[in-house]
Amino acid sequence: MILTVTPNPSLDRTYEVPSLDRGEVVRATGERVDPGGKGVNVSRAVTAAGRRTVAVLPLGGPSGALVSELLDAQGIEVAPVPIAGVTRANIALAEADGVLTKINAPGPELSAAERELLLETVRGQSPGADWIACCGSLPRGLAPSWYADLVARAHAAGVRIALDTSGPALLQALRERPDVVKPNAEELAEAVGRPLLTVGDAVKAAEELRELGARSVLASLGADGQLLVDDAGTWFGSARVDAVRSNVGAGDASLAGFLVAGGAGPGALASAVAHGAAAVRLPGSVMPTPADLDPGAVTVTAQVPADRALREPTS
Repeated sequence: MILTVTPNPSLDRTYEVPSLDRGEVVRATGERVDPGGKGVNVSRAVTAAGRRTVAVLPLGGPSGALVSELLDAQGIEVAPVPIAGVTRANIALAEADGVLTKINAPGPELSAAERELLLETVRGQSPGADWIACCGSLPRGLAPSWYADLVARAHAAGVRIALDTSGPALLQALRERPDVVKPNAEELAEAVGRPLLTVGDAVKAAEELRELGARSVLASLGADGQLLVDDAGTWFGSARVDAVRSNVGAGDASLAGFLVAGGAGPGALASAVAHGAAAVRLPGSVMPTPADLDPGAVTVTAQVPADRALREPTS
């Protein structure tokens, strides 16, 4: 079982539009409403893969109730933490050429009692979990050290932790040695404080995160592929994608693919790449099922193309 923790979940509304012209009336060609938040997406992808998951998340107001209903309709077990605030609602505009514009609301502020109840709910759901995936930004009211506290508690209970966050929350959690961290290229660059121009730059940055405490680093490089750096070595994975429809949740699908394949080694990296590649071919934040995967399009190698320039270099 994979337990997910989403401190700042959302109700996500995605519109597909031909193009986005500021100041003009834009008519959508498609619309979806999905339960959102990075951990929620991981749970949705784990469920789509046929594995059991439990989603822990604070929920409040009508949008929170709808998130719970949508997850229940998808067969996902929810361990809700009732809050006085209202769960945020986000908007994504997906253009026909694959460009995505997202508007993310800040979300509610959690009280001291709600913060502790969130931690206690995770503790209560942890027995029997193979992994705890802690994902996304922290809402107002949670200090950057909150993830570090959660990682320490999970390890004390003997459960492995996968962490997908950024900024101070990531850096502070590293001291507790999370089993896997999953930054994208921008988050990786932010963590080491410099731009990443090549695959080799990303490898060096991932190695620095390991020096700071991460036991392994699964780094998403967008269209350039993914890296896995751990005690056993470094691997580079990529996949052919003919057309990108939406990259909403693709990184979350990748993390789910990595964890359901064991969470270690080149085989898990191949699963992560296959899930991410499948996700970008689907509308909105739809998570891929096994039928959507194309393992034959995936290449994983220990021969990392260090000199290859990133198509989307970080600034």
